[in-house]
Amino acid sequence: MPGHEPFPGLSAVSFDFGNTLVPVGRADLRSVVERMTTAVIERTGLLDREAFRAAWAEERERQFAEEVPRLREVDLDRRVVRVLARLRGMDPPSRAGSWDDAAASQRSTPAEVAFAVDAYSAAFVALVPAPAEVGPLLERLAGRFVLGVLSNWPLASTIDAYVDAAGWRPFLRAVVVSQRVGSIKPDPRIFRAAETVLGSTGTAILHVGDDWAADVVGAKRAGWRAAYLRDRQTGSPLPGSRPDGSVLADLEIESLDALEAALA
Repeated sequence: MPGHEPFPGLSAVSFDFGNTLVPVGRADLRSVVERMTTAVIERTGLLDREAFRAAWAEERERQFAEEVPRLREVDLDRRVVRVLARLRGMDPPSRAGSWDDAAASQRSTPAEVAFAVDAYSAAFVALVPAPAEVGPLLERLAGRFVLGVLSNWPLASTIDAYVDAAGWRPFLRAVVVSQRVGSIKPDPRIFRAAETVLGSTGTAILHVGDDWAADVVGAKRAGWRAAYLRDRQTGSPLPGSRPDGSVLADLEIESLDALEAALA
């Protein structure tokens, strides 16, 4: 219908990062861990590459099991501390047990931990490609809406560096990341934090994401509109969820191009 506005009053659009703006495949993340592992082994003198990989994978899963049910972000510094402690002779706790992080931290130095985290971040920015179509899309949408990134991610500086390297920074007013906020989507607190920097509230904001529980349920319970980007999690090691019928998305799309068409 001529003059029809599909989302009346919409002033801001926020985007999830992983698997929404940036596809993150299993091979991509494996390459990131490999490059980080090489850098850490060269720095620390540890020799068992396979043991490092295995400990990293196990501690990653342990952190997700511990933190996600509490709506807290996993901590990469803590993961590095635990992995280095294991490789230097400290036995990990049982699956039902908990780490003594104070004791584990005695097996590494703050400089070693910071080096490993920085290596991981640099590897991600270097090895995970930015989709060519996203920058032009953001530029076009920025002419009509306030834009931001709203992401669950264990290291905010990685997204900051990625946004800068991809050239997206001029189109974004906000980059809101769970590590900085202290809670993960769908916790309402991270959506409230985003409202502050986006300068809008409620149905004036449309959030776009691929994770049903985090992005769609979280946005709708925060009073926002939500667009569900379907079928983006296949082959990705990132946490995710599927539609559960608890809420209705305002829009379901197959691609970001379809989002632009829906907002036209």
